[in-house]
Amino acid sequence: MATRPASDTQVLAGRPFPLGAYPEAGGVRFAVTSAVADAVEVCLIADDGSERRIEVTERTFGVWHGLVPGVTPGQRYGYRVHGPYDPSRGLRCNPAKLLVDPYAYRITGRLTNLHAAQGFVGDPARGPASTVDSLGSVPLSVVMSPGGPDTGAKPEVPFEESVIYEVHVKGFTQQHPFIPEALRGTYLGLAHPVSIEHLARLGVTTVELLPVHAFTDEPSLIRAGRHNYWGYSPLGYFAPHPRYASEPGREVEEFRTMVAALHAANIEVIVDVVFNHTCEGGPDGPTLSLRGLDAPAYYLHTKRGHMADITGCGNTLDAGSPTVVRLVTDSLRYWTQELGVDGFRFDLASTLGRPRGGMFDRDSTMLTAITTDPVLSGCKLIAEPWDATGEGYRVGDFGAQWAEWNGRYRDTLRDFWRGATGVRDLAFRLSGSSDLYDHNLRRPWQSINFVTAHDGFTLRDLVSYNEKHNEDNGEDNRDGTNDNRSWNHGVEGETDDAGVLALRTRQARNLLATLLLSTGTPMLTAGDEMWRTQGGNNNAYCLDDETSWLDWTPSAASEPMLAFARRLVRIRAESPALRQPEFFEGRTTPSGKPDLIWFRPDGEEFDEVDWFDDDRRSLCLWIDGSNSQARNREGALVTDHSWLLILHAGDEPLEVVLPGREYGETYKPTLDTSTADGVSTHPAVLEPKARITVEARSLLLLRAPRDFIEGPQTP
Repeated sequence: MATRPASDTQVLAGRPFPLGAYPEAGGVRFAVTSAVADAVEVCLIADDGSERRIEVTERTFGVWHGLVPGVTPGQRYGYRVHGPYDPSRGLRCNPAKLLVDPYAYRITGRLTNLHAAQGFVGDPARGPASTVDSLGSVPLSVVMSPGGPDTGAKPEVPFEESVIYEVHVKGFTQQHPFIPEALRGTYLGLAHPVSIEHLARLGVTTVELLPVHAFTDEPSLIRAGRHNYWGYSPLGYFAPHPRYASEPGREVEEFRTMVAALHAANIEVIVDVVFNHTCEGGPDGPTLSLRGLDAPAYYLHTKRGHMADITGCGNTLDAGSPTVVRLVTDSLRYWTQELGVDGFRFDLASTLGRPRGGMFDRDSTMLTAITTDPVLSGCKLIAEPWDATGEGYRVGDFGAQWAEWNGRYRDTLRDFWRGATGVRDLAFRLSGSSDLYDHNLRRPWQSINFVTAHDGFTLRDLVSYNEKHNEDNGEDNRDGTNDNRSWNHGVEGETDDAGVLALRTRQARNLLATLLLSTGTPMLTAGDEMWRTQGGNNNAYCLDDETSWLDWTPSAASEPMLAFARRLVRIRAESPALRQPEFFEGRTTPSGKPDLIWFRPDGEEFDEVDWFDDDRRSLCLWIDGSNSQARNREGALVTDHSWLLILHAGDEPLEVVLPGREYGETYKPTLDTSTADGVSTHPAVLEPKARITVEARSLLLLRAPRDFIEGPQTP
């Protein structure tokens, strides 16, 4: 590409903060951080690909800044950084590499030439700096005008009422027959009335979007001719991913429109954020942004200057660096205040609590900066409480304001329903995981309960495969976890055996029902309610095709599963006692009974010996609704009916004796997983102490109605 000589236009000093590129005073003010640079150039890229370099000479607090007159919104630009190139000290400044602004609100283009983007020649640790110019081979930043469509009033759904739906922006609508083709796979596709209707009828309160920060493909995928589908390879932390826009260049406006549409339906938006690593990978990766600006200020390095990796992705952002803390908190505030999102799920969040790569500290600088920020403290904050190391597995160890993906919940439910464990740990998971969260001022809704997620088997595959089948990923089936805790019920994969299919769908209903009826915050994975399969692939991160996209074609299996899921979510929404915001403590209720009681199938309460019988496959849970601790939106306590939940993972039917009259005058079956629609075949009303048969591998929910006055309950 041609380089035009720098103009003699006088560059004004501007200001160091806020960082980024801002139209003002008849031009654009640029500000970028680099404590190690000797000089920084803003490079303006014309439509013909030519470049005009303008040096910014003002440096304040390590921020290089200047106001360039005559520049307007829509201008493509990048930075060239002159400074030390010494990999032995982690320094990789190279002015031959055009760098994306870390604070760019819009990013355009793709990484098309790995060789041109590499900052080194030969050995990345010892070789000299590359002199190949990367202009034309790497993404560019774009100056943006502020503002855009209104994102609407935030729903502010209380956590205890939340039902989270994890969804991929593209995959959700890419194959939807009733969405215009031009909108499929886009932000506007998710905003389409057909999409909103599905979410609303399902009853979810919150969508959790897989990464929507601008991302690019990893070098290994580029070499293999593949693409990153999930998006866990971030390039820019302020720019929405451009390829989810139906109209190129309008990704910011379309993202805001999507948020507004969801908010109008009283549905919150949480985004999955990846502040643990970037797309630049290990030392042999490309130089696209942070590496060329000031690698030691952004990335974790050893004392010998080598990059440290506790994410398994080649690099790790240093959560102890003030530069990184500022980048993260500035990004989060932007997405909250300007793009309207309601919260965040933090990928590999344990790295944020390990400054300089050390031991985990729930009060680390980064985690504290987020929770004490006056804007961010009001958001839903969800941690994925692990990283790629043993020290990083911190389920239950985050601070008071953090909810967590509860991996213990996932594993226990999978094990119980496949008959691989007793009921001792199950009891904790059903009742809010107090063993993990009833300390440090936490609530049961801070346990994000899930059985499936984007990473792993779908619900259908969980009951259809014993082993992963990731051959299509091109890695000889080596990728993806081997610890699936799945069960194929006698046949690996697809089958036409009616008995196997019936048992699989029953087990799926068991898992869904347990998830929605447990205390805590349930998270569903998009498509599970429509019986989606990935053909046994448990790591479809690079499959941007029908493997990963939702199939909206109705089938004899998908329609009943969707109806069952809707029924479940509705039961939860209408039953405060099943989603209590306080831990069960054995407190005495107005009925004179404890708030929670565990029963054996014979109708007697569990004793200590029963809990240590690892051969038990059945458990009965009684919740007294007369003192549910749930509150209405005004903050007043509300009452509910009482509930009996029976879970039976045994191979044979089970005779169960219902509790006595002191627990309920009558018992009404409300949900039965032994039937496709969840409607029980038991009599509509059962008497106390009645003996009933619970089918093998099934769940039964019974309601014990009670007369109560509608409205607030006297504490």
